[in-house]
Amino acid sequence: NEISEADVAIANFETTLAEKPYTGYPTFSAPDAFLRDCQKAGFDIMLTANNHTCDKGKKGIERTIQMMDSLGMPHLGSYVDEAARQEQYPFLLEKNGFRIVLLNYTYGTNGIPVPKPNIVNPIDTTIMRQDIQAAKAMNPDAIIAFMHWGVEYTIRPIASQVTMADWLLQQGVTPIIGGHPHVIEPIELREDDNGEKHVVAYSLGSFVSNQSQEYTYGGMLVKLELEKDTTTRVSDCNYSL
Repeated sequence: NEISEADVAIANFETTLAEKPYTGYPTFSAPDAFLRDCQKAGFDIMLTANNHTCDKGKKGIERTIQMMDSLGMPHLGSYVDEAARQEQYPFLLEKNGFRIVLLNYTYGTNGIPVPKPNIVNPIDTTIMRQDIQAAKAMNPDAIIAFMHWGVEYTIRPIASQVTMADWLLQQGVTPIIGGHPHVIEPIELREDDNGEKHVVAYSLGSFVSNQSQEYTYGGMLVKLELEKDTTTRVSDCNYSL
């Protein structure tokens, strides 16, 4: 399938693995089997910075990380402490001759404070600017930002999403893949002054969901195909849905 056949498949893991009692909305705790099934389906990397990261407090954050580590599932977005973040982030993916840095941020955690010393990457331009500088120092072919942003059930990006996308592109980040609204929002193919194309996908909707609100019945996969030119920079980024 599209997931297992991809060189790298990345998903937003919008729940916690905090053991029983398993709970759904509004504070999530899923069985460990959910992560195992994601792995069996072919997902390779999990994003953990989203508005439900703190649903089960310190245990939810730390046990989710522990389970991903125990299954050899790479992840980014939340961390046990600052030392772990410094060691693991920005996330460098090396595959098929490419060096790709992955970034992941969330607008918030549903008003639940992030328990110390845990860290959940916030959408904060001061922090993000430092991270992007660190990412560039890794000499990557591409820097991909996964953004948890916007307003739920809104089929068009709000002004803050557009402003943040513009800012990320100005910083040299591309492509940009978004989530949180649980509905599909537009995809833009931006072209810069050099004629290079940059994908901005504002929201892919939900991959697995039982929501009943309007427009939540669909989700989308974005397949990115990266190519290098003779100067070893990524010269083209094609996508398919």
